[in-house]
This record gives sequence, C-alpha cells and structure tokens, in this order.
Amino acid sequence: MAIYLTEDDVKQLLTMDLALEAVEAAHRAHGLGRAIDVPRQRTRVPTASMHILQGALLDEGVMGYKAYTVSKEGAQFLVHLFDSNSGDLLATMQADYLGMMRTGAAGGLAARLLSRADAATVGLFGAGWQAQSQIEALCKVRPIKTVKVYARDPDARRTTAADFSRRFGIEAVAAETPEQAARESDIVVTITSSATPVFDGTWVADGCHVNAAGSNALIRREIDETTVRRAALVCVDSRATALAESGDLLPLLEKGRLHSGQLVELGELVAGVRPGRAAPTDITLFESHGMAIQDLAVAKRLLRLARERGIGTQIPPNGPLT
Repeated sequence: MAIYLTEDDVKQLLTMDLALEAVEAAHRAHGLGRAIDVPRQRTRVPTASMHILQGALLDEGVMGYKAYTVSKEGAQFLVHLFDSNSGDLLATMQADYLGMMRTGAAGGLAARLLSRADAATVGLFGAGWQAQSQIEALCKVRPIKTVKVYARDPDARRTTAADFSRRFGIEAVAAETPEQAARESDIVVTITSSATPVFDGTWVADGCHVNAAGSNALIRREIDETTVRRAALVCVDSRATALAESGDLLPLLEKGRLHSGQLVELGELVAGVRPGRAAPTDITLFESHGMAIQDLAVAKRLLRLARERGIGTQIPPNGPLT
C-alpha cells in the first residue's frame, strides 16, 4: 500500500547527503533526456494561490507532482509520487522541509560544478527558513570557512549568523551592509523574496560564483543586470522554467542583452553535455527556480527509507488514511 509521510517523518529520514545525491541524479537524467519536467503552473484566487510542478524520472520508474498553496494562513506543501508503470500511488508526503532541502541541494550541486574548488567565503543574502539548507549544502561541497549574513532585520542576521556558527562549525558573521556581504566573497547566495536587486553587480569579485535562489516569479528580482552581464556562464535548472518566470533574467532577455541559447541547464553540466567554468577569474551564475524532478527524486529515496525503517502511515487503496 501507499505511504503517507508527515513533516516529522520526512525530517527523520532526509539528510543533505541524500538530497544532494537525489538532485544530482535528477539533473543528470534531465541532461540526458531521461526526465520530463513541466514548468510550474499557478492558479490564483483573491484569497490564495495554488502552484503545481509535475514530471517524471523515466529510469527510476516514477512520476508525480508537488502541489502547494499559499494564503494569509501560511503555506502547505504536498508531494504525490506514482509508479510510472502501473500508475499506482506510491506515496504522499508533506513537503515543506523536503522542498527546503532540495533547493539547498540544487545550490550545492551548482556550486560544486561552477565555483572554484577553493571557494571558502560566502556572502549570504537572506536569513529565513530557506537559508539554512543553502549553507549546509555549500559546506558539503566546498571548504567553507566564513559566511557573511545580510538581512534587512539586524536581529535576524545576528541570530542566523550565531546559529550557523554553532551548527556548521564555521565563522558566520552578521554583515552590516549589502556591500560587505557581496565584496570579496567566493560564493554569493541570494535566498530572499525581494522585488528589487539586493546587491550591486560591480561588488562581485572576479572568480565569484552566484547562486540566486529566490526569484521564482516575475514579481521577484534579486540580481541586477550588471551581475548577469558580467557572468561568463549563466546556468538555470530548467531553461523552460527560466524563460517563463525568471524575474532576474527576463528583463535582459526582453532587451536582447541575453539569449535563451546562452542559458546552460544544470543537467547539461552534470551529464557533461556542455562545459562549465572556463577560467578561475570567470564569474558564474546559477538561477534556481525549482523543478518537480528534484522533489520526485528525493521523494523516491525517502519512500525506500520509510519502508525499510517502518516509518509512515499506510494509505489503503481507495480508502482514508488509517
């Protein structure tokens, strides 16, 4: 029978190592043409919105979708995983923590492929729920020593810096200005809901890699045109999704200052279809928007672990949860 996993169940099972392996496998499949991913679809009503990402991993034998709703009451996330041979439901799982971890893993994978191997200093813009997995993933793939945290709320950046120092064994400090966070950083991460760029692209050092993970809608923009135009390589998780909703890239695409053929997909880098960083002084940019196949790859691995460990609630066929 299918299994239902709660947020607590997912937290028991999901590690960053698992998320990194799953997300890399999903993108390799995408780069080799062995995955199907449908860009996010949105339904809006005056009081709430619903967002659906769907796809399939052909060689893993699964398909499914993540649906999440956002309202003044908050947000709710669910992943539904199906057997692509029989069509049977395999699992339904709450996916707030899952989504946060797979987003961080995508940033970690991009950094492993595009940042310099000796990257040790991170400038982080954002101190919310999603920021933690960005730093955890970077610490897994690069010898991170220092993180400079900037958020508009001084208390939030100080609290987050102290938390990161304790949890990850690094020197995390509160940056007093956006310029302090961006300058002399080997990796810059943006994970905010900002509608306007959060730093000046002239502050980015040669050789820096930028992970932009917050602009997954047209109303959001974290990166300015200077940053994009300075980038020797612009990577996206999905070209189709980026062309539909990247608030950071669409202004340049519309002006002809960037062309869709210049966008390199993360899966193409994983699969070796297209080259990555060409020189130590190159600036590279990864625009993360989120893909269903990332969620499905993580969900399949969580399902296996849940069955092995007896975690979760069985869902009877055509019946209520028991």
